[in-house]
Amino acid sequence: MEKVLITGIAGGQGRLLASRLMANFTVCGVDWTPWPNPPDEISVYTLDLRKRRFEDVVRTERPDAVVHLGMIRHFKGDPKRRHDVNVRGTKQLLDHAVEYGVQKIVVVSSGYVYGAFPENPFYLDEEHPLSASRSYPEIRDLVEVDSLAAAFLWKYPHIRTAVLRPVNVLGASVRTMIANYLRRERVPTVLGFDPMMQFLHESDIAEAIAQALEQGLQGVFNVVGPGQVPLHTAIRETGGQATPILEPLFRPAIRMLFGAGVVPWPPGALDYLKFPVTLSGERFAEATGFQPLFGLAETFASLRAGR
Repeated sequence: MEKVLITGIAGGQGRLLASRLMANFTVCGVDWTPWPNPPDEISVYTLDLRKRRFEDVVRTERPDAVVHLGMIRHFKGDPKRRHDVNVRGTKQLLDHAVEYGVQKIVVVSSGYVYGAFPENPFYLDEEHPLSASRSYPEIRDLVEVDSLAAAFLWKYPHIRTAVLRPVNVLGASVRTMIANYLRRERVPTVLGFDPMMQFLHESDIAEAIAQALEQGLQGVFNVVGPGQVPLHTAIRETGGQATPILEPLFRPAIRMLFGAGVVPWPPGALDYLKFPVTLSGERFAEATGFQPLFGLAETFASLRAGR
């Protein structure tokens, strides 16, 4: 069987993906946090992608494929460290892939890289510019990672590289900013705004990654779920209560509280509570035949189960 190396394997999404791939791949993985008692069939290394020891793992394991989930997506620590881990860590990974003969790479980016703006068309396709840094500078590192992977795709066409941009992922094991936001009992919203939002079950994104890997997909692809609903509907269906706040009060309060480390949301994140970032998943569906296995009701229920 082909061998796949998963970065970020110890997280909830990494474990789900490892479980999905074990039937068809030999699986190994790395993470900076340990995975206590992983399955015997999986070799797991606790390390930093920026260190020499990671290159040693790639050289000795010689994976045929790599799935890159190992990025910092929260804002709890030093922003300079986050940027360095995400951007330099990804560059190191891609360099090692070239040097040690990796044949397939899947980089999991985010639909957030397009940015939330009032002029956004209802369905953004993969040709839309990545403009998130204009209003949300805290995620410029994710935009850089996405751009780095897209440039790599064209520079090394013999390596089957897919960049996936999923919509909001929800599930019992997901600890992303949007998932934790919807887990709150009283969920703050921007008064007068109720943007359409898309969601994808955690098992469906694992399936999408697996299909991209198994089919040797090459290119940039949005990955979407079964539909879209207004934000207030998502809050209600995940068991919360929307609490509208005037933006002139909300934004300065978030700026102050984020700066003090009290809340995990940077001020730029508020635009995603105002303007829609709805993606077209047509290209990925045509390339792979992918269809979500879980509907929105099941996706919302999975988050309620993890409260």
